[in-house]
Amino acid sequence: MIGTNELLMIFGVIVLLFGAAKLPELARSMGSSMGEFKKAQKESELNLKEFEKSLKEPAAPKSKVQETAQKLGIEIRGKTDEQLLDEIQKSTERPKEVSEP
Repeated sequence: MIGTNELLMIFGVIVLLFGAAKLPELARSMGSSMGEFKKAQKESELNLKEFEKSLKEPAAPKSKVQETAQKLGIEIRGKTDEQLLDEIQKSTERPKEVSEP
């Protein structure tokens, strides 16, 4: 932990480097920098929370074909719309009746 002696030494070095006249301007710029930093920090935390929320929510179907396939119980992950259409057609076809002679 920084003690009183260390703080006084740091303050003395700052006065020597920047001069007494520049201290108010330096303090203002440090304050505005801290404000900007906190603003950016809050914004990044908000973006992270939104991203985590989007990962937890299930992805909505992108097309009517995918929506229909899901309703029919067909797995849509990794399949194109054409593949899904083929599977939808196969699942909705009625088997042909075989007539006996």
